[in-house]
This record gives sequence, structure tokens and C-alpha cells, in this order.
Amino acid sequence: MKPSTSTPSLLPQRLLAAALLASLLAAPLAQAQDNPAPPPPPEASATAPSPTEPGATAEATPATTGTSASAPAATATAVPTAATAAPAAAPGSTQSIEVENPYGLKAIWEQGDLVAKITLFILVLMSAASWYVILAKLIEQSRLQARARHLKRSFWQQAEHSGLPLASSQLKRSSEFRFIADAGLIAQQQYAGALTQEVDRNSWLSQSIGEAIDAIGERLQGGLAVLATVGSTAPFVGLFGTVWGIYHALTAIGIAGQASIDKVAGPVGEALIMTAIGLAVAVPAVLGYNWLIRRNKAALDEVKGFGTELHTVLLGGKAANTLTGGH
Repeated sequence: MKPSTSTPSLLPQRLLAAALLASLLAAPLAQAQDNPAPPPPPEASATAPSPTEPGATAEATPATTGTSASAPAATATAVPTAATAAPAAAPGSTQSIEVENPYGLKAIWEQGDLVAKITLFILVLMSAASWYVILAKLIEQSRLQARARHLKRSFWQQAEHSGLPLASSQLKRSSEFRFIADAGLIAQQQYAGALTQEVDRNSWLSQSIGEAIDAIGERLQGGLAVLATVGSTAPFVGLFGTVWGIYHALTAIGIAGQASIDKVAGPVGEALIMTAIGLAVAVPAVLGYNWLIRRNKAALDEVKGFGTELHTVLLGGKAANTLTGGH
């Protein structure tokens, strides 16, 4: 029969169509398993507003602003870090910052009152005067010692051959020894006068030469009184500056109501510096005075020795010949 023969012929065709359909459906599933899709971010999926919500634009704008604000903050943080690292990168830099002392001599002169400035000026003037006297007397004594050495070498030999007047005239006019020699020669010439008839020759010559020696001694002592005055008064002038500075410190404490270091440091520093300056002025003056006194004694011994020799020669048997230059 025809119906029974047509059914088996359609069965293979249906099976083939089902196999093709199954293969087409299985291909996308296999590809999806090989490359799974990444899951969406939870924040975006959770907080992203709907396009139809009215606050969507307002919330998105602060988020963008926060992101842009964080970028300058990161940049600002990086700039100090680079600036801090710059000095470390250049350790050989020799640039230094000078810090001015607010309590030094310059500050005392600029910030001190009239009394402090006058006190400081007096101390400076006393120091300059003492050093001038020390140097001047040292030069004077050195010249006298040099003239004494020259006198011992040649003066008496020349006086023996040429006479005392000629030998005396060969000395410098500023020489102390010429002054004594001229005084002795003048006294020898004046002894023959009527006023000295009752005075013996020895006493007359001794008195005349002694007066010349005393005059030279007074000249050698000149200026030493300045050193003595400076050495004895400079500490007290510095002490006056100290008392004045302490007075300023107490005044500053009374005005401020408390003894803070910034109120007291300036006046107390001024007081201590005044004391130090007074001592710095007095100590060289005292040492210089004692030193010059000792040198003056040695120089005056040279002068007295020359006067004694001159007195002996003028009283000797060749006195008349040496006065006239004869032999």
C-alpha cells in the first residue's frame, strides 16, 4: 500500500534537518563558553542613574569635579616633594645665610641711648689716647737708646781731638746729649762772671748739668700721666656703662611685667659689653705704663752717665783746652 511505503522515506530527511538545527544552536553556546563576557562594574551598575531621572546630571557633575580636583592635589603634593629633594640633590652648595647678632656692638650703637653712646665714645677715645702715647714714647726711647750707643762709640774720641764745643756741635739739635753738653759748656763759660765768684766751680757745673738732666727726665715722663689716668679710670667708666645697662634691664622688666629673655637680653648684653670694653681699655694702659717707666729708667741712666762724664771732663785738667778746642 502507498501510505506505508512513504513514511519510512521521510524519516531520514527529518533526522538530517534536526541534526543541522542542533549543530547551529550548539555553535553559539560553545563560543560563549570559550569567551565569557566580563561582569559589569558593581559601582556603575549600582549607582548609575537612569537617563530619565532628574538628578542624574547633578550627580555626575560633582563626580567629575572631584576627579579633576584630586589631580591638582596630587600635583601640589609632588611639587614640595621635588623642592625638598632639590637641596639633597646638590649637597655641594656653598650658599650660607648670615645671621646678624642683635646684641653686638653695632646693635648697642644703633639701639643705645645718648648716655650709652657717650660712654662708649669716651672709652674709645681713652683707648686711642693710650695707644698713641705708648707708640710715641716707644719711638722716643728707641731713638734715645740709639743716640746713646752712637755717643759711646765716637763722641769722646772726637772731643779729645777736636774739643767739646766741636764734638757737641756735631750732635743733632734734638739730641738729649747735645742739650746736656751745651748746658755744661755754657756753665763753664759763665763761671768766670761776677755772680759766681762765691760759688765753687764744682757746685756750679754740677747744678747746671743736673738741671739739664732733670729737664730731659721730665720730657721722658711726659705722656705717662695719660696712661696712668686711663688705667685707673677706664674700669670705672665701663662700670658706669654696666650700671646704666642694668637700669635699662630693670626698666624693661617693669614695663613688660615679666622677666622674659627678649626684654632683658639687650640691656644686660649692653652692660656686659661696657664692662669688657672698660677692661680692654685699662689693661693695655696699665701694662704700657709699667713698661715705659722701666724703659725710661734705663734711658735716664744713660743720660745721667753722660752728665757725670761731662762733669768730670769739665773739671779735669784739660777743661780749658777742650773748651777752646786746643790740645
